[in-house]
Amino acid sequence: MYVAILLLVMFYGLIAARFALPPYPLLNDGFNALLSKEHNEISGVNNDAPRDYTETDVAALVSIRQSQDVFKLRSDLSHFLWGSPKPPLILPATININKSFLDDRFHDIASLRNLEKLVVTMEFGLESHVYHFTPKKPNNKVVLYHQGHWGGFYLGKKQIKEFLDNGYSVVAFSMPLKGLNNQPIIKVPGIGKVKLLKHRHMRFLNPKDGHPIKYFIEPVIMVINYLEKNYDYSSVSMVGISGGGWTTTMVAALDTRLEKSFSVAGSYPIHLRIDIDWGDYEQNYRELYQIVNYLELYVLAAYGANREHLQIINKYDPCCFAGTRWEAYKDIIKTLVHQLGEGEYDLFMDDSHREHTTSPVTMKQILNALDSNP
Repeated sequence: MYVAILLLVMFYGLIAARFALPPYPLLNDGFNALLSKEHNEISGVNNDAPRDYTETDVAALVSIRQSQDVFKLRSDLSHFLWGSPKPPLILPATININKSFLDDRFHDIASLRNLEKLVVTMEFGLESHVYHFTPKKPNNKVVLYHQGHWGGFYLGKKQIKEFLDNGYSVVAFSMPLKGLNNQPIIKVPGIGKVKLLKHRHMRFLNPKDGHPIKYFIEPVIMVINYLEKNYDYSSVSMVGISGGGWTTTMVAALDTRLEKSFSVAGSYPIHLRIDIDWGDYEQNYRELYQIVNYLELYVLAAYGANREHLQIINKYDPCCFAGTRWEAYKDIIKTLVHQLGEGEYDLFMDDSHREHTTSPVTMKQILNALDSNP
């Protein structure tokens, strides 16, 4: 009997769905509303932070009022990372160089003249494998390109090619433990051996000086040192996507040798984040962002003679940092940098796609900014 009732219910369900009989319309409307809400949250259409978060007094969170405040925060940030008032301005103890390296994955880029491979080895045996691409028709400018959490810098081949096609040398980085970079096994006192697979595992590192978050930034600083010593580039700029966008903001905040920096889908201030934005260990480490919060990092990244920092938000990004929550702070940061008298901050919202990527529209914005005079 129960089987017969179940079969009747199933049969009626099929008929109801086919001819929109009750309760199908009600159930369908409810399902569509739920699906629409989920899609909007993922795509960035309506993924706003809770109201009390957006009512935060943004200006009160920024401690910068004059240029001396920028210098102090930059020094405080460096102290946290390295235990010194400035980032290391010398080459690391170990940097292996292959002046003419071959990688078949890039051989089909017609504008590529030469590929140099650098391996920066840091404390605990952490390695950063870096490619230095030079074009056949160089303009004597270099762009540092930094990939994010989804893998190695090969994922940015299209963007690397476009920079090369436009005459820019490119130095490509991956985040720690990603791409060609190694995943060392470390010995932790009282715990034993730990293989570093995820960024959150890096909290087990106890460096001699500073904090393990420095290992996200140090390879870029070291390679800038190397370029400065061995090449004569007229400008150094940086572009990063996702976690690479976060790295771009951090490096630009610390190292004024970066003239123009572009962070694509790299961050939101923590008070504006929702679940999908929370990010990895390095993105939300409380002790760091109580020293220099994201709003202040944007100012530091932009401030200085002939410097620019452009933050790019993908409006419909399915990964993170989507939507229009930037409206809560863009004008405040832009005005503050202008009042400081040096540098420029701006934000561009890319609504041309629904991917976690550096789109053709964003690449056009970046190339136009790179080509413009400071």
